[in-house]
Amino acid sequence: MEDRKGKSNLGSEEKMSKEDGESSADINITVKFRGRSIPVSISKDSTTKQLKSLLQPLTDVLPQDQKIISKGKRLVDAMTLKELEVVNGAKLLLVPSQDLQKGGGPILKEAIIMDKSRLEQWKASGVIALADCNLKAIPDEVWNCGSSATVLDVNDNSIQNVPNKISCLNSIQKLLLNANGISDKAIQWEGLASLKYLTVLSITHNQLTTLPPALGSLTSLRELHVANNKLTTLPNEIGLLTQLEVLKADYNRITTIPACIEECGSLVEVDLSGNLLSELPDTFGNLHNLKALHLSNNGLKSLPCTLLKHCLQLVTLDLHNTEITMDVLRQGGKTSMNADAQGVRSSQLDSRVSSAAFDEGADRN
Repeated sequence: MEDRKGKSNLGSEEKMSKEDGESSADINITVKFRGRSIPVSISKDSTTKQLKSLLQPLTDVLPQDQKIISKGKRLVDAMTLKELEVVNGAKLLLVPSQDLQKGGGPILKEAIIMDKSRLEQWKASGVIALADCNLKAIPDEVWNCGSSATVLDVNDNSIQNVPNKISCLNSIQKLLLNANGISDKAIQWEGLASLKYLTVLSITHNQLTTLPPALGSLTSLRELHVANNKLTTLPNEIGLLTQLEVLKADYNRITTIPACIEECGSLVEVDLSGNLLSELPDTFGNLHNLKALHLSNNGLKSLPCTLLKHCLQLVTLDLHNTEITMDVLRQGGKTSMNADAQGVRSSQLDSRVSSAAFDEGADRN
């Protein structure tokens, strides 16, 4: 009995020892670095920082210069591999920072292999994703994508120059330049204007005070986002953007809208909130496809009578914090108003009502 009990206790101890061993067992992973595959055996309870220290003598890259990527996500230094769900057999990617080789020395030929790999990925997908990368300039390798690129996203950087060579991305459809502190002189519009297939241009949260006539060359443009700049007007050439469907120029310093806006007959949504507008041109009523018009936080006292008469698809009209009252809207829209339109808001009423007649049809012909 004692012997059997002893065996039983021994078996339990062996089982506990085995379970403890499994919880702290090493895992075997592969780290891709400059065309090499580096096998690493490490405890799954180790942190990313410890993994970086282990990789330093194998790669000659300091831990602070290492970015380790797993399944498209950067591993956090303080978290363990177990917490980050790095399992046995995982394949990680080590991306050194631009200032490699122990404190910012020159980038050697080996480092260019990684750039080539990134370039090939861009060419294959067509998407150049460089948002929030602490960039001060668009990397030269971007231009090597040529006609393969369809999207360039450099949002949330400190890009100081959009050069003429952007024209080599001659198939690009979306250009995202938001939140870079871009000034008027930072964009070489001659190059940008040659992008004949560009459908989305987004330059919000920058320092632009004007949009040049060259904007009118982007005749394929469907969306123009220029909110949160310092614009005082829109160029007359905007009338050349006949395929434009979305115009968002809210929170600028715009005082006038050119009458040629009527030429943008494809417009479905316009946001001019947070500007210095006191009136809209009568030609606004010729935007027959308009469904949403945002005019809040302006100095408007009236609307063109043609707006409510002719824009029969208008669904949302936001007049919050303007001087336009419900009576003004009734006077302007008595003749012909869309029974399906909704969402009129005035500074006095500040609520959504049916713009069919404000009282379920009383003023509708």
